[in-house]
Amino acid sequence: MPPITTVPTEASTLTAGTWDDNRNFERFEKYRKKLKDQQLHGMLPSTDEEHADAQKAFAQPAPREKLDVALVIDTTGSMGDEIQYLQTEFLALSAAIEDKYPNAEQRWSLVAYRDMGDDYLTRVFDFSDNVMEFRAKLSQQSAGGGGDFPEAPDAALAEMAKLSWRKEDNVARLAFLVADAPHHDHKAKDMLAAIRGAREVGVHLYPVASSGIDELTEVSLRSAAQLTGGRYLFLTDDSGVGGEHKEPTIPCYFVTKLDKAILRMVNIEISGVYTEPSKDDVIRASGDPQDRSCKLQSGEVVEAF
Repeated sequence: MPPITTVPTEASTLTAGTWDDNRNFERFEKYRKKLKDQQLHGMLPSTDEEHADAQKAFAQPAPREKLDVALVIDTTGSMGDEIQYLQTEFLALSAAIEDKYPNAEQRWSLVAYRDMGDDYLTRVFDFSDNVMEFRAKLSQQSAGGGGDFPEAPDAALAEMAKLSWRKEDNVARLAFLVADAPHHDHKAKDMLAAIRGAREVGVHLYPVASSGIDELTEVSLRSAAQLTGGRYLFLTDDSGVGGEHKEPTIPCYFVTKLDKAILRMVNIEISGVYTEPSKDDVIRASGDPQDRSCKLQSGEVVEAF
């Protein structure tokens, strides 16, 4: 498949919801158990104890002063409908973060990935103090290749963990994994090993699920976020961009613009304080969340911010 030529797009176009499985851990455990009982092929071989340990470890975020961000993005052909918008969103985000946190000494890196048999498996651009360099590298990426549904996020995350992350305690280390497909079934162990590698270097994974994902992709991305102290972000149909987006297996959530959602994640990482989206940013709500939570018919209360 030939590369898709990029065209100018407007920032603050894509829409997204967010979900925190560490703050809704019992529901997450039930979700994983149901899929395991259904013998979903390709599920990560993580243990219940491993997930419980992660929930305890990330119960309370700590404030940070500096910021390292990696963008790990699937650039196969199926991403062509959204990659141009994602490029624009992240280019604008780096500028917005720079404005809001001028002393954060933000650094960005990029890992683009495709799949085995494509013209490349991963392309790695390590951290640079020059944000303009990151913006230039990101703008040069295009969508192509792929073929079958699964791709190689396991290889990309393994490369991401090797980047020159700053080790100081005052550095917030985030990676946004933008994907619309899972790992190959036989790569489940490799995918889990890469997620563990991210946790070992203190990186919080923030997956961004794009159009066309399936149940394996969702549970894998949510597990990656839960095991590393990140959150699950998912694009929605509200923007009108891309194909149909899977309704996540969660009971309630707020929809905002993607850039607002990611900026809020950065705010949480730097401040150490959980915040809900402002009323002005909310496009719609699913499941009637009130005061940052939803009370379900079963009587269960879940956090939705």
